[in-house]
Amino acid sequence: MFIDIAKIYIKAGDGGDGAVAFHREKYVAAGGPDGGDGGKGGSIVFVPDSNMNTLMDFRYKRKYVAANGENGGKNNCSGANAPDLIIKVPLGTLIKDAETGLIIKDMSDGERFVAAKGGSGGWGNQHFATPTRQIPRFAKPGLPGEEREIQLELKLIADVGLVGFPNVGKSTFLSVVSSAKPKIANYHFTTLVPNLGVVQAFEDKSFVLADIPGLIEGAADGIGLGTSFLRHVDRCRLLIHMVDISGSEGRDPAEDFDAINKELQKHSARLSGLMQIVVGNKADIVSDETVVSRFKAYVEEKGYSFYLISAASRQGIDDVIAKVVKELDTLPDTLVYEPEIETEAIHEQNKSSREFSVYVHDGIYYVEAQWLAKLMSGINYNDYESMNYFQRVLRTNGIIDKLEEMGIKEGDTVSIYDFEFDFVK
Repeated sequence: MFIDIAKIYIKAGDGGDGAVAFHREKYVAAGGPDGGDGGKGGSIVFVPDSNMNTLMDFRYKRKYVAANGENGGKNNCSGANAPDLIIKVPLGTLIKDAETGLIIKDMSDGERFVAAKGGSGGWGNQHFATPTRQIPRFAKPGLPGEEREIQLELKLIADVGLVGFPNVGKSTFLSVVSSAKPKIANYHFTTLVPNLGVVQAFEDKSFVLADIPGLIEGAADGIGLGTSFLRHVDRCRLLIHMVDISGSEGRDPAEDFDAINKELQKHSARLSGLMQIVVGNKADIVSDETVVSRFKAYVEEKGYSFYLISAASRQGIDDVIAKVVKELDTLPDTLVYEPEIETEAIHEQNKSSREFSVYVHDGIYYVEAQWLAKLMSGINYNDYESMNYFQRVLRTNGIIDKLEEMGIKEGDTVSIYDFEFDFVK
């Protein structure tokens, strides 16, 4: 099954917690703190795979979570870093932010991409020892890994797009000029998925040809299969626009030609501006030669090159391929989409995010913050120095200021994830 859009949730691993430990060894007095650091959480890494051509794998699995880093240990032993979670996607997949639809990365360059960074490991209590704090009984928890919902959108990478009404012979043409084996039959919508073929034109010249199904009048508005597959001609450098010149279905070739161009224009101004080579197919069954000459004059007047062929008998095929190769040498490379969101900015935003909320209910001030819940797991509430560290975190991140802004008074109760204490200025 061909799937070209998928929405998934990704979550990088959390960093391991730092350890609270003290050196214990025979004949070693006052060994001091030796809690090790936590390991780094695994990142979510996307890798393009040229052997994949569908997002089918993401239809049934929509949640990808990397492993957490290991916690630190005693004797200054750091926890192990978690392995990255590798996700393979087809070459040409766009990674977009699910909420805004903005492009984060175009997986067309063959490079790995870190979509969500794993959390850093927390410091062990060895880092908190000072001349005045020689027995720190607290450590830092690991930072949470980044998480987000993303949309994967596959836009096939092809040099040339083959467009036209259903049943004009596009699949036959593709099967003749390449090793592709598309389904061929004498009825509309035989082709239900885009087909790719590599055309070996000359000894050292080749290009990728994509047969795009489902284009009819109204395709850009959702009629037929157009909205599903028009995206797959977005990257093309050149279009072969095929029409049925034989009139076997009682349609006017000029009307078909204009209808398809109208749909391309409605979908994308770039598509309508691409170079087109117009091909009149089914020349072997033409019954009225005036139709051919009239249509040839019509498209050439608009500035297009016209070729009369029969895909079934290979008549005129070589001339079309030679023309395509000649034009490709003069055209820009395949389109690669620029990121619309700076990935480094996203990483920094996740790293520095310290959002929290405060509300009052029955005289109690409730504080909620996802990052704070993780921090509290490393606090020793029975240790004076550990509580001082906790109070500094509340102050430096603006929580104390927010409580005072909301009118808290000395002695009022503050509740943070079931930990309650009296507010003291």
